[in-house]
Amino acid sequence: MATKTTAEKLATIQKGYTLEGATIELGAAIVDGELHKDAPVRLPLAMMNRHGLVAGATGTGKTVTLHMMAEQLSTAGVPVFLADIKGDLSGLATAAVGSDKLTARTQSIGQPWQGKAFPVEFLALGGDGNGVPVRATVTSFGPILLSRIMELNDTQESSLQLVFYFADKYGLELIDLKDLRAVIQFLTSDEGKDKLEELGGLSKATAGVILREIVTLEAQGLEKFFGEPEFDTAELLRTAPDGRGVVTCLELPTLQTKPMLFSTFLMWLLADLFEDLPEAGDLDKPKLVFFLDEAHLLFNGASKAFLDAITTTVRLIRSKGVGIFFVTQTPKDVPADVLGQLANRVQHALRAFTPEDAKALKATVSTFPLSDYDLEETLTSAGIGEAVITVMNEKGAPTPVALTRLRAPESLMGPSDEALVRSTVAGSALLGKYGTAVDNPSAYEKLTGKAAAPTGPAAGAPAAADAPVAPAGYDVDAEARRIEEEILGRPSSRPAQAPVPAPQDPEPQYGGPEYGEAEYGEAPASRSRAKAPRAPRTRQPREPQAQPGGMMGDLGGVLGGALGGGLKSMARSMGTQLGRELLRGVFGTSSRRRRR
Repeated sequence: MATKTTAEKLATIQKGYTLEGATIELGAAIVDGELHKDAPVRLPLAMMNRHGLVAGATGTGKTVTLHMMAEQLSTAGVPVFLADIKGDLSGLATAAVGSDKLTARTQSIGQPWQGKAFPVEFLALGGDGNGVPVRATVTSFGPILLSRIMELNDTQESSLQLVFYFADKYGLELIDLKDLRAVIQFLTSDEGKDKLEELGGLSKATAGVILREIVTLEAQGLEKFFGEPEFDTAELLRTAPDGRGVVTCLELPTLQTKPMLFSTFLMWLLADLFEDLPEAGDLDKPKLVFFLDEAHLLFNGASKAFLDAITTTVRLIRSKGVGIFFVTQTPKDVPADVLGQLANRVQHALRAFTPEDAKALKATVSTFPLSDYDLEETLTSAGIGEAVITVMNEKGAPTPVALTRLRAPESLMGPSDEALVRSTVAGSALLGKYGTAVDNPSAYEKLTGKAAAPTGPAAGAPAAADAPVAPAGYDVDAEARRIEEEILGRPSSRPAQAPVPAPQDPEPQYGGPEYGEAEYGEAPASRSRAKAPRAPRTRQPREPQAQPGGMMGDLGGVLGGALGGGLKSMARSMGTQLGRELLRGVFGTSSRRRRR
């Protein structure tokens, strides 16, 4: 193939980045070692929800790239979420001061530059740092994400899902870690052994392992990340009074000691958005752009269920108007199924000091379209603030690969003054809503009979209840037949049993009609009703036709052990409404807002 001249290469880039509609200006192209400010490199704003990757070795300018993109998105009225790992991104709240060096750079790429500050909201996980506290309830976080934090194996993760199933069924609200601990302690006690037998896939030994992991989390101080008031992810979609998108910075000052919590919590935010947002189709601009920094932490050692859930979220959240940009060192940090969905690429320089580095370099080059660059050479020689870029144009085709000198941010490249951050947090409208933790009565109080600790103004909640008991007249086999028919889409092969008489006492039990709006009797956590005193009830002997192990063990036998192997595998292989309800969302999440 004939070698192109510099003019021909330049014309290819100029034509490829001549776009209609609003764009994010990324910089100017470098062709054959020369910078051409008449060849701007852009990213269509309407294509930001096609997701992207910002990669490169440490110190090559990835954080500054996020900074620059966030500024332009905010100016365009698009809210942005950033994980501020090093504290540098807080500089978005402070206007930058010009210098001769900065002026020379901006003029060389044709960038009109003016120092500006942007509307920033500072958040902190559980109040660990300077920011409005962000918390999630345990039930909202769900068993898959919680298993990730606890580093459980697949068997233990499946068992934890059964614990969540039990809590949902009997109206035991899992607000914080002590609630989950109380439920597992109940199941492993003499009083709860009958209930443990009903959960056929949950052994007492495995429950004990999970219980020890919960205690370990509490010992590490992680209990403050779980509780109420739970953060509403709709807060991430706000715009400022002047129409600019609010840039939300989640401060992570203790990332090095809690890397798994960091990455998993970010995925909870995405999962919650995914479940709440309606379908939006193709928009002129995204509703939110979510930059997921240190993406390798998200995938390291992840279970198949976790990876499947990430892949599903990335694939489907695009149509809800949310763009996700993964930020990491090399594309090989991101699984192929996810990487294949990232249409926009900003690749900073890579190092090739070791054989492993050389392999990563070759793998990275292979993921780019054919170009006029020698990418192996270009990616190892690119300077700080330069990147190889290809994005999706407005017609859905990749733009030409272009080595680009990137634009400079207009706000401070570094942390804002701490006094400014504190004053911004103090003046935030979110502080009054999320600033004070509350401890409403939940599973712990119901199972122990103790009053909730007075940590804040608690909302009304049910009084502490007796340990849960299955409702009288509950027909195990009928429930198993109904579930089998929904899952398999055909009449059940199980023989019908004689109906069990309904209980004479009309008072609702956990899992009974009052709590049973959902098929499985999931209790809306916001419901509140005091229970009237009652005479002690004598427990009736188990009906002889009920199979050993109760409903869960019985159904597990019907489906070849599917439930015994974990609820996630059943729902993953059978795309029924029933399976989705059991999983309570893609990651097993279940926001209180959605349960009301």
